[in-house]
Amino acid sequence: MSQDDEGPLATMLSQMQRAQEYAQVDEGIFERLQYPERTLKVTLPVRMDDGSVEVFEGYRCQFDSARGPYKGGVRFHPSVTMDEVSALAGWMTWKTALVDLPYGGAKGGVVCEPKRMSTDEMRRLTRRYTEGIRRMIGPHVDVPAPDMNTNPEVMAWMMDTYSVYEGHTVQQVVTGKPVSLGGTPGRVEATGRGVAITTEKVFDYLDRDLEDASVAIQGFGNVGSWAARLLSERGANVVAVSDVSGGRYDPDGLDVLDLYGHAADGGRMADYDGEADTISNSDLLELDVDVLIPAAVAEVVTEEVAKNLRASVVVEAANGPTTTPADDVLIERDVPVVPDILANAGGVVVSYLEWVQNTQEYAWTLEQVNADLERRLTSAFDEVVTAYDEDGIPDLRTAAYSIALERTAHAHELRGLFP
Repeated sequence: MSQDDEGPLATMLSQMQRAQEYAQVDEGIFERLQYPERTLKVTLPVRMDDGSVEVFEGYRCQFDSARGPYKGGVRFHPSVTMDEVSALAGWMTWKTALVDLPYGGAKGGVVCEPKRMSTDEMRRLTRRYTEGIRRMIGPHVDVPAPDMNTNPEVMAWMMDTYSVYEGHTVQQVVTGKPVSLGGTPGRVEATGRGVAITTEKVFDYLDRDLEDASVAIQGFGNVGSWAARLLSERGANVVAVSDVSGGRYDPDGLDVLDLYGHAADGGRMADYDGEADTISNSDLLELDVDVLIPAAVAEVVTEEVAKNLRASVVVEAANGPTTTPADDVLIERDVPVVPDILANAGGVVVSYLEWVQNTQEYAWTLEQVNADLERRLTSAFDEVVTAYDEDGIPDLRTAAYSIALERTAHAHELRGLFP
């Protein structure tokens, strides 16, 4: 498959190719697995509040459906590209296979700057995008969910738009909805909870105590802020957090709840007036801590960062935060990396639980949802470390990919090639 030498798509394909040596996958099937099944580009004219019309670009990539309906989020961000959406759809394919959900992988996005748009403009853009991709989505075809700069309100608009065309309410066409519209309790914090769970699991595996372990988190959006809260509840010491404006650092530990409230009210780290020193995003990545959690954007752990990184463990809350050359360095330095397709899988697990509840027209309690999430992530983590320990695989990421590729390939083998 043709791709640039750098970028998220190249990274994802490189990760697949590394795992090919260890995965029992037919060569012909592996070749097919490197290509998305389809990608749609849509043009979205939207009337702005001042009466002008602005034209946006949107995408929806459906990577693989051998194991079930496509599943994947929708992000609104200026950096959205077709290659990025394709990579994210691929990562979702391997993520759903790794945690053994009956889904394939997809991803969508719109090139826009939500911070400069009003709520009405965002609603009109969301509805126009949903109309543009509605022939591709459906409760048993492709089920979108929230991602960067989208939230339960955006999912409600998507669900409503799709339902208007269907002539009746179709709650299960998207997940991550408000609870009052068929969402499930625990979905908003699910990805951050999964990060906390897998961090605790890797500490158990390494025979180390999470109590008082120092944690630095780059990215304090929904995922990073919830990971910080939940790790603090587990006894970890969160010493640094950051957002796009910069970061805050206190070697004795930050007031996580205060920072969470500041961020929830729309505050940036640069404006935080609590007791903590300032720190840049780049310096945060190289702090001497027990755990580094990149929870912002892709490709922040570069080869140079990996050489200077002093964390004992990296847990990838973001998608694709570590470049391939950086992986080489971290493997050589024997720094364990809990890969994104495992560490941030909590969101899709709880999305699946929401979808199941909508399909059955039944609701579970928060306790049931959280227990099921922990059970599934624990099972996946145990499978990854078993493969790593017993199959001579050099790192946890390659072990995770080998499992995901084998499961997806086996589905292709059983279904055969049409016609």
